Amino acid sequence: MTRKIYGVETDKEGRCIHYHSPLDVIANKCARCLKFYACYRCHDELEDHTFEPVDFEEENTVMCGSCGRLYSYKEYSCLTKCKKCSHEFNPGCSLHKNVYAKF
Repeated sequence: MTRKIYGVETDKEGRCIHYHSPLDVIANKCARCLKFYACYRCHDELEDHTFEPVDFEEENTVMCGSCGRLYSYKEYSCLTKCKKCSHEFNPGCSLHKNVYAKF
């Protein structure tokens, strides 16, 4: 099942106008609207509410934009690359962990 990644100028793997390095392929689910967004900045530009973080251990809240594999934020936060397709993840995303998940 292919899930849509929302964002501003988003490519097929989920890179957006704000984060577009080769490693920026993670989409995060907003706890309020339940949509996967390329980043919180895209979310806040396109929705009528600010991005709400998910529970750290809630399943299926982080998606690899390269293959669609889903993770909990807890599982994703321990990875450097996707378990399914081996696409590397951006280690800098950890700087925004409090935006995406409640600990």
